[in-house]
Amino acid sequence: MRRSQVQVVFDEPFIAIEEVSDAADSVAPLPLVVPAELPVYSWKYRYIKRILDVVGGLVMLTLYLIPGTIIALVILITSPYPVFYSEQRIGRNGVPFRIWKFRSMRPHGVHRPHILHWRMDKRKHDPRVTTFGRFLRRWSLDEVPQLFNVLRGDMSLIGPRPVVEAETRFYKHLLPFYLAATPGLSGLWQVSGRSDLDYDERARLDATYVQEWSLRSDLDIFMRTVPAVLRRVGAR
Repeated sequence: MRRSQVQVVFDEPFIAIEEVSDAADSVAPLPLVVPAELPVYSWKYRYIKRILDVVGGLVMLTLYLIPGTIIALVILITSPYPVFYSEQRIGRNGVPFRIWKFRSMRPHGVHRPHILHWRMDKRKHDPRVTTFGRFLRRWSLDEVPQLFNVLRGDMSLIGPRPVVEAETRFYKHLLPFYLAATPGLSGLWQVSGRSDLDYDERARLDATYVQEWSLRSDLDIFMRTVPAVLRRVGAR
């Protein structure tokens, strides 16, 4: 673990990108055939969606400036660990990038073999999560710093949730659809049940989103995100 002067931790001990479960090891690699024609390859996705991401990201970042400052102060006061953490995720076309979040976990005192199981099934109790971290996760406030990822172009406001490398094999034959899109801050999975759904259903929803993408579908998901967050649907 390395700490910087701005209180950010990279590659935490509990982030086991290279670790996989026995079930994951049993899944044989599948040939990846990227569909030749998908709406996410269109000029609307590339340009108009990007413009909306930048404008929307700036507006949301302005709205969250004061709440985000308060969250950072609370984390500093209640936890000996840094305010933010960063970890590598897999982006569009398989390009890795670093995602940013408000820290909601404690990095020590966990058994590494269980980490991927907690990532795969968030219905299970995760002892890594702090008391304040549970509050942040319940209201999806830990993900506010990802607005910077949106502005950088690593992420979009709407799209499949970014995964770590070890999780990509669980997409099986649907992985090309995940890789075809820019990961999102919200998406079809988040408004359809989130952690209440298993991984097969998550992969299916991501594939459906990519195959049926349109600006209207993004707007629909965006409008459904706020009620889903307020109802804490699938929040863990």
